[in-house]
Amino acid sequence: MSLPCLMKAWAAHEAELLGYLRHHCGHPADAEELLQEIFIKALRQGKQFCSVDNPRAWLFQVARNALTDHHRQNRESLPLNEEIPQPETAPIPAIDTLSQCLPRVLEELPELDRKALLLCDIEGKPQQELAEQLGISLSGAKSRLQRARLRLRQQLEVRCKVRFDERGSVCCFTPRQPQK
Repeated sequence: MSLPCLMKAWAAHEAELLGYLRHHCGHPADAEELLQEIFIKALRQGKQFCSVDNPRAWLFQVARNALTDHHRQNRESLPLNEEIPQPETAPIPAIDTLSQCLPRVLEELPELDRKALLLCDIEGKPQQELAEQLGISLSGAKSRLQRARLRLRQQLEVRCKVRFDERGSVCCFTPRQPQK
């Protein structure tokens, strides 16, 4: 399969890519092998490569990723010292202790919030079913669920010291002491 757009981009940037790879690779043979891998990845894109807005940027991003993979594979590792004592018990994974905090926080939410979260998010029921159970419109049920999620998030941040990353996923937390 001959793609004029790929061949044109490759001719324009091949030398620059090879220089970049040689600079960061250390071994000319490894750089040339990585260059071939980049070309193959571009070929596999087929006609999609022609729709790339900036072929140079795309090729260099693939080159950076290939270099990262190359360095990871070729990283020297040292054997562990056998004299290092092993921990007696493995620490409890964060998700386990968070799963213990979540039910307590759910119980502290207002009843309608708890019902919305349990029905839709935990039991996986459609929001229409929540609307029917509460006797409200579908848009009202959606709003109720969104507000409940927001209050749950706020309570998790306050009660369990949960912190979220930029994607909104739990990154870390400090569990609170169980209630007696």
